[in-house]
Amino acid sequence: MRKVLVTGANRGLGLEFTRQFLGRGDRVFAACRKPEGAVDLQHLASAYPKRTTVLTMDVTKEEDLATAYDIVAEQAGSLDILVNNAGIIYRGETPENIRADVFRQSFEVNAIAPMMVAQKFLPLLEKGTAPKIINLTSQLGSLTRKTFGGHYSYSSSKAALNMFTRTLAFDIRSRGIVVVVVHPGWVKTDMGGEAAPLRAADAVHGMMELIDRLTIENTGAFYSWEGETLPW
Repeated sequence: MRKVLVTGANRGLGLEFTRQFLGRGDRVFAACRKPEGAVDLQHLASAYPKRTTVLTMDVTKEEDLATAYDIVAEQAGSLDILVNNAGIIYRGETPENIRADVFRQSFEVNAIAPMMVAQKFLPLLEKGTAPKIINLTSQLGSLTRKTFGGHYSYSSSKAALNMFTRTLAFDIRSRGIVVVVVHPGWVKTDMGGEAAPLRAADAVHGMMELIDRLTIENTGAFYSWEGETLPW
């Protein structure tokens, strides 16, 4: 039984990660900003009460991270997998309407917060079994694959997350912790929209298979949900 922390677990990919980890028999700490309004997550937690803890965590708030750390440390003592899933996207950006405050919030949530979560939980990951940090990125954060305009704040914040991940991988490789970024595909979620061709269940299933295969030799890599190595 692995011990897993998932951020942004109230909906979409985070909720599906929680569902599939629980379905496999793992111990899951499911974090989101407002657990009281996360109806689907609460139902899932009720179905697996002994293996689920729902955490209140705004990933941009240091006090939330500290409280969550204390709970995970007390209840589990270590952590095997961290899935940094929480993220935001602004649509309809053009050269004429981009805003500094939108860039700041996008970078804070999509790039800085995953690093701060990883930093906070490093002591528990160091005690884990084959520990792994999975940062969900986007192919829009790839300089090679970004072949069209728009999505200024989202694309640039994911590119920053990619670099943060690459750098972190070098620094903690000696501790035996695998760190990768994964593009989950264009998924039919609130963020992806109804036009997306991929179901959350299928995307997460693919990423779970990838997570199972990862070893320290893979650390610092950029993958698709299907396990394809993507260009930076």
